[in-house]
Amino acid sequence: MQPPPSAPVFLERRSYRQRRMMDAIRLLPLVGLLLWLVPTLWAATDGDGVEPVRMSQAIVYVFGVWVCLILCAGTLWRYLKDSDDDVGTTESAMKTDPK
Repeated sequence: MQPPPSAPVFLERRSYRQRRMMDAIRLLPLVGLLLWLVPTLWAATDGDGVEPVRMSQAIVYVFGVWVCLILCAGTLWRYLKDSDDDVGTTESAMKTDPK
């Protein structure tokens, strides 16, 4: 009895890129959380002669991170959607090919 055929070792370039983009999309919330926690590390008092960060600067930082996350997610989604369309047209062309 022969073992079942194993999956190919290497992935097709398109599917590999799609998987990496999906991984990047999945990591965005974690990156956003870490970036939003940065203002908690800023000094709130003037203990060491360092000027404290004003609340307005922290709010601008938080909303700037938020906008960057939205732009990154939109960009990754667009590339993922475009690569899905390319794979779909290739698969449909292969199905209609009478070889």
